[in-house]
Amino acid sequence: MEAKPINDFAKFLNDLSEKWSRKWFEKRIFEADPDPRKPKFFITAAFPYPNSPMHIGHCRTYTITDIYARFKRMLGFNVLFPMGFHYTGTPILAMAEAVAKGDKELIDLFLNVYYIPKKDIETLKTPLGMAKYFHKDFKESMIKIGYSIDWRREFTSITPQFSQFIKWQFTKLKEKGYLTQGTHPVGWCPVHQNPVGQHDTKGDVEPEIGEYTLILFEGPNGEKFPCATLRPETVFGVTNVWVNPEATYVYAEVDGSLWVLSEQAAYKLTFQNRRVKVLKKVKGTELIGLKVKNPAINTYMPVLPGYFVDPNNASGVVMSVPAHAPYDYVALKELIENRKDILEKHGISIDKLKPISIISAPGYSEYPARDIVEKLKIRSQKDLKLEEATKEVYSIEYHKGVMKKNTGKYSGKPVKEAKDEVKKDLIAEGKADIMYEILNKPVYCRCGTEVVVKILENQWFIDYSREDWKKLARKALRRMRIIPKEARKDFEYTIEWLKEKACARQRGLGTELPWSPGWIIESLSDSTIYMAFYTIAKYINKYGVRAEQLTNEVFDYIFLGLGNVKEISAKTKIPENILKEMREEFLYWYPVDSRHSAKELIPNHLTFYIFNHVAIFPEKHWPKQIVANGFVLYEGKKMSKSLRNIIPLRVASKVYGPDTVRLTLAVSAETPQDADFSAKLALSVLERLRRMYELACKVATLKEESLGESHIDRWFLSVIQNRIAQVTNALEELRVREAATTVLYAMEQDLKWYLENVDKPSVKILKYFFDIWARLLSPFAPFIAEEIWNILGNKGFVSIASWPKVESEYIDREAELKEEYFRKLIVDIKEILKVTKVKKPKKIVIYTAAAWKRKIGEIVDANMDGSDVEVFRKTIKQVMSMGEMKRYRKEVVDAVKNIIKIFREVPEQLREEIAKIDEYSVLEEFKKRIMKATNSSEVVIMKEEKATYDPLRKAKYALPLKPAIYIED
Repeated sequence: MEAKPINDFAKFLNDLSEKWSRKWFEKRIFEADPDPRKPKFFITAAFPYPNSPMHIGHCRTYTITDIYARFKRMLGFNVLFPMGFHYTGTPILAMAEAVAKGDKELIDLFLNVYYIPKKDIETLKTPLGMAKYFHKDFKESMIKIGYSIDWRREFTSITPQFSQFIKWQFTKLKEKGYLTQGTHPVGWCPVHQNPVGQHDTKGDVEPEIGEYTLILFEGPNGEKFPCATLRPETVFGVTNVWVNPEATYVYAEVDGSLWVLSEQAAYKLTFQNRRVKVLKKVKGTELIGLKVKNPAINTYMPVLPGYFVDPNNASGVVMSVPAHAPYDYVALKELIENRKDILEKHGISIDKLKPISIISAPGYSEYPARDIVEKLKIRSQKDLKLEEATKEVYSIEYHKGVMKKNTGKYSGKPVKEAKDEVKKDLIAEGKADIMYEILNKPVYCRCGTEVVVKILENQWFIDYSREDWKKLARKALRRMRIIPKEARKDFEYTIEWLKEKACARQRGLGTELPWSPGWIIESLSDSTIYMAFYTIAKYINKYGVRAEQLTNEVFDYIFLGLGNVKEISAKTKIPENILKEMREEFLYWYPVDSRHSAKELIPNHLTFYIFNHVAIFPEKHWPKQIVANGFVLYEGKKMSKSLRNIIPLRVASKVYGPDTVRLTLAVSAETPQDADFSAKLALSVLERLRRMYELACKVATLKEESLGESHIDRWFLSVIQNRIAQVTNALEELRVREAATTVLYAMEQDLKWYLENVDKPSVKILKYFFDIWARLLSPFAPFIAEEIWNILGNKGFVSIASWPKVESEYIDREAELKEEYFRKLIVDIKEILKVTKVKKPKKIVIYTAAAWKRKIGEIVDANMDGSDVEVFRKTIKQVMSMGEMKRYRKEVVDAVKNIIKIFREVPEQLREEIAKIDEYSVLEEFKKRIMKATNSSEVVIMKEEKATYDPLRKAKYALPLKPAIYIED
């Protein structure tokens, strides 16, 4: 299906994209080379993984990056924004295999959601064919939407020259001891027989691996019931064991010992270096009523039915601690209240099921589980609030809990200490074991198989658990600027919990480990310092440097300054001058000034980025800033293949125009929040661009004249300076939505207000406005900004024009304050006219507040820093101490309350000054404007204390900045 522009103006925007993209390319304005005369700014975004067409979800990260890059370029920075493509890993492999096998669902998605021509499906049947096909789509889409990329530096992660770079990186990591070969748990696809990371899973979910303690309760015939728990210290409070009566359990030999566990658990243990032989299967109901012995306290307790038990989680057997586990408390309570027959059938006394308190926690009674269940009004084991309750109790007990006397030698110890000691002791005594599990399960490989945990032997890992490495990462993070600021804690948390990560697998595209052929470095491991490769890629591409020439000695020299350049040149046949240029280029651009990616990559890629940079490079080359943005929704819903609501960028650009897509994403949400792309918003943006463009065309044809000197002219010029400052400050802090809405909405309203209120608009001011507007608009909508810039008669490109500066000679605070006051007054009058349904008032009388109220206003203004209650209390105290105010005692309280409310509505930057203006004089000056704006025959201005005409006694309601108004029909 061929996408078509939604209207003529959208078609016009598409034409502008073609026109200006070609001109930019011809003049090579985005090709950045070292220039010692300019400050540099090196900005990168996560290079895309081309296993599907580029869609508007991808577009968010790159658009924010490009907006920032364009802004910095116009500020005078020498900006480098390069792009490469990430072919590494198994997702492309899995999808190509699926197409080759004729997967109807995937092929239908490609044909009817991504609009890929049927003739091209054949190309997608091989991994390399698919990668190249979507690589082309991504690049064309990026050019179409106007990203200011230096394409000379393009490469893919399987380019032989880049593979040499990755081999050098991993050699360095190995030399420094950051790579280990050993036995560790990893996420694993049983079908592909390969480790699985975020990029390998459906929905890009990183498998989170947790370690369960299996406490071995002993059955009547010596069989072991491995009760899985994350809280081994609570074993002293167990009242019973739970199994799911509807699940299938097995009796199985596990490393020579007889265990009873769920059928799924027996299967999963086979991946964890355990010898498992299933002997027989039973239904959970057959286990109910059995007596098992708690190995920690040697007491017997029953096995009971727990429908909340997930047989697919850990062992499928759970110990019940109703005093401290909300799930257990609720399940036991339900059982006692509703199924006493089960207890009677197996001769189980209710008294023996009473909760046993073993931990004291501040703010809770003996039974924290009961407390939180009653507080949240939880009635059933199916209540979703049980998860919240569990987390709350666990958190308070772990961080502040203390073990009680009935826990033996652990009595008096903090829970966080006892937890590890109990586990260690039980395992040492043969009374417990361990099992690994996916904590955020279910996680699925892209082939559709559920991911399990496998213990890999002789696997290569990056050892992110090393404390000396974490220390360096923390140091780098402290020095970095993180946007948004709240994301810093996510980086801190990730640095702490990161452990060994499998870094190689035996299938997929990518680079082989240099010392272990057949092992391919996985996609989240070869994408951590590739930004450095951008600095030299243009030389490799330009001079045809071969992969075999790029030895470790070459990279040591370029990136670390090691070795003798003459000797390296003689050995590799790379000319000495080219080696020196590559070294100088790297030194000029590094470090990365701003790294952009989605917030979902903080727990992996973005934190790995920090770790690997501090491992390889000296401090002066460590990253300076990371920007993590939110996702993109479509019409309020998360985009997904199942909802079939993924919009290819080439389609969205064609329908609405590239500038419209960029601006819609920019105005829909602030950088850290999720953006919502909707047709309604896109059409609204498109219409605003059309109106402003047509007006700019008209202004461009007008004959220029001298600068206007009326009050409204001065106001307009002053407000333009405010907008320059607002947009500049917002973009410096990556508040992209604030900046975009100021340009698109606020400035249009400023222009509209000016044209409605000026007697004769100044052509010079209008041209000045559009000159500024085109430059401020350029980072967001570069194509139409270029066109307007050109229409106005400017030379060169607005994309590389200077960013507007605030011109102090145009700042007129008095004009702004008067206009703000006038604007508020007209709004109030029109509201009254609307309510009273008066269309043409005979007379409008405006009363300004009495002197004593204005005095209160000054006091309120001085106290506005606090809350309303604090402002009120301080103001009343000051006012009542003034002798002249005693005569107004009854009215003072209401006046203070109302003035606080009025002042809160005034922009903070204007309040202090606007509160001091002479309202009476301003109203007298603006009489004619008031008459024109309200369609009234007469306007009279009076002071409250001198109100000689006040038929409805309105004057007494006058307050500072809110005069009283009387209207005669």
